[in-house]
Amino acid sequence: MTDAVVPPSFRLAYVPGVTPTKWIRIWNERIPDVPLTLIALSAADAPAALRRGEADAGLVRLPIDRTGLSAIPLYAETPVVVIPQDHVVAAVDEVSADDLADDVALHPLDDTLEWDELPGLRATERPATTADAIELVAAGVGVVIVPQSLARLHHRKDLTFRPVTDGPESRIALSWPEDRTTELVEEFIGIVRGRTVNSSRGRAQAEPVKKKRPAAGATRQQRTSGAENTRAGSGKRGGARGKPRRRS
Repeated sequence: MTDAVVPPSFRLAYVPGVTPTKWIRIWNERIPDVPLTLIALSAADAPAALRRGEADAGLVRLPIDRTGLSAIPLYAETPVVVIPQDHVVAAVDEVSADDLADDVALHPLDDTLEWDELPGLRATERPATTADAIELVAAGVGVVIVPQSLARLHHRKDLTFRPVTDGPESRIALSWPEDRTTELVEEFIGIVRGRTVNSSRGRAQAEPVKKKRPAAGATRQQRTSGAENTRAGSGKRGGARGKPRRRS
């Protein structure tokens, strides 16, 4: 017996807050014969999982340990402060770090924002996750600054959020093992970069047959003769020729 051929597939890891819906739709339209499987990972676990080959590529939050990995930055997210609905800064459209100087600023262990100095007062302990930090905000313990997509992911009716104008942005990137840049990885890179289906880096496309043109130095007589020969050969093969006319 011969071994069964394993059909191709593509495994895409993604971290909380990232929504790859648009790219998945384009993938399914362009490559319907290759199923795309989503793998949810924490921001901290994603780089190591890619190195172990648990996914073909991943949508991650920078910065990451780039050892053995390639990465393409895709977009940046605005940082926001998550606060109770009755917090004083809920009355304004945006805040600065100085506006939070009197608040206890929670700093979860899974935070990926690159702070030179975290604003506000220091909490006695760091929450394990962003979800835990937001629970503490709801309990009135303090505030937390997170990427906007995470604030929406953990939305609660008793909380709201406001942009922090001078806070660090969160950068999202596509990453994959640098020694496994496969054809399918190239396909997904093309999708996230907005390449069209006819891009030269996509799957091989059939080239249209080009009509031959007369050589630049051909004379008018040669071109005319070629056209007449084409018309003469356009009749049915093996067809009977007309009878010659009698001379009077």
